[in-house]
Amino acid sequence: MFVTLLKFAENRSAAGEFMAGHNEWIAKGFADGVFLSVGSLQEGGGAVIAHGESREAHDARIAADPFVEHGVVRAETYEIDPKRTVPALEFTKAA
Repeated sequence: MFVTLLKFAENRSAAGEFMAGHNEWIAKGFADGVFLSVGSLQEGGGAVIAHGESREAHDARIAADPFVEHGVVRAETYEIDPKRTVPALEFTKAA
């Protein structure tokens, strides 16, 4: 499972220009069954919780976000190996 923080970067003021593409990118992550949750960071920027693909595939998916491509945000990804979860997230634990 991955938690990716999308923190505003040098081109933050261009967010409006790339918002439609960013929202399409989010929709694709959900449609592909990879994104579990997305939301805003209180400090500004966003976060993605994802599951079900390799680190390489996840990094490529994050790099394809128009916000990342155009320097609106900087991505920081953390890989988590869940050991205990609520029942609804049991599927995230390694077999």
